[in-house]
Amino acid sequence: MSEQAPQSGESSVPPPATDPWKGFRGVMAGALVLEAITVLLALPVVGAVGGGLKWWSVTYLVGLGVLMFLGAGLQGRSWALSFNLGLQVLVLLGAFIHLSILIIGIVFLAVWAFILILRADVKKRMDQGLLPSQRVQGSA
Repeated sequence: MSEQAPQSGESSVPPPATDPWKGFRGVMAGALVLEAITVLLALPVVGAVGGGLKWWSVTYLVGLGVLMFLGAGLQGRSWALSFNLGLQVLVLLGAFIHLSILIIGIVFLAVWAFILILRADVKKRMDQGLLPSQRVQGSA
């Protein structure tokens, strides 16, 4: 009887001992870095089979790659996920350069969809108190 019922506004779910979002931000940053490398590696493909590189296609692809590298360092911001998804739209719009850019966009769109599913799962588990760091010590 030493435990009191939670007051209104208080949650009975303990906060996680470690920050689960820290690892999630690392996953998002890693995905952006891998995507940036893939976009930049598409330059020779576009040059060889895409009718050659034009100044605007090089500018678009290199600019997109640089934005992704810079965005990887900004994953702690509140708007980072929106920024990441906006970059995905820009990759999909790269279809005007070559079909290979559209394929890269579709593949990484699937990656980001999976990341969003993982995010929802972590949030649901955290709200229910099911994360390993939320378990009360001593209970079986």
